[in-house]
Amino acid sequence: MDAGAEAWDRLEEDTFTDNFHNAVWASRTYLCYEVEHPGQGSGIPPGQDKGVLRNKSDPDPTLSRHAESFLLEQIQSWNLDPEHQYRVTCFLSWSPCADCAQRMAEFLGDNSHVSLNLYASRIYSRGEYEQGLRTLKRAGAGIAIMTARDFEHCWDTFVLHQGRSFQPWPGLYKESQKFSESLHRILQQEA
Repeated sequence: MDAGAEAWDRLEEDTFTDNFHNAVWASRTYLCYEVEHPGQGSGIPPGQDKGVLRNKSDPDPTLSRHAESFLLEQIQSWNLDPEHQYRVTCFLSWSPCADCAQRMAEFLGDNSHVSLNLYASRIYSRGEYEQGLRTLKRAGAGIAIMTARDFEHCWDTFVLHQGRSFQPWPGLYKESQKFSESLHRILQQEA
């Protein structure tokens, strides 16, 4: 993976809440991923079947990198057996931008042995984001907004929570429903 990638296996509680809280603006994108694979000999290095990636910002936009790019680079660095099926599930603090959605769609087109399911806390709404999300869906990716159950799964799997259970914040259900309805409208529109 790129030396500039920010990668961890777990998030601090505050980092999770500050960035996945769907009723507030977050300036960073975090991507938590899990890979279901056939087991030993899958080509995935030990300990890399689950993790957390973050975007890398830079004052020079040409040097900024998105978490989705880091994920695709990581998957491509693995020696995945095309005879096996791999399911990658991602929980994102923001849905992919149009460029990342396009790259992910191209990746799926080139890698029929990999499926991708994305659950976003909120919708990234700059540029041609709607077209990007539709392109990604047409490429076979599952795209949904995180529900309370998804936030809880993320907390249990990717957060250093010291045994504390996930506590939904005020507005979580309402915001999830609002973003889910928006995503549904976007994905139903014709290109």
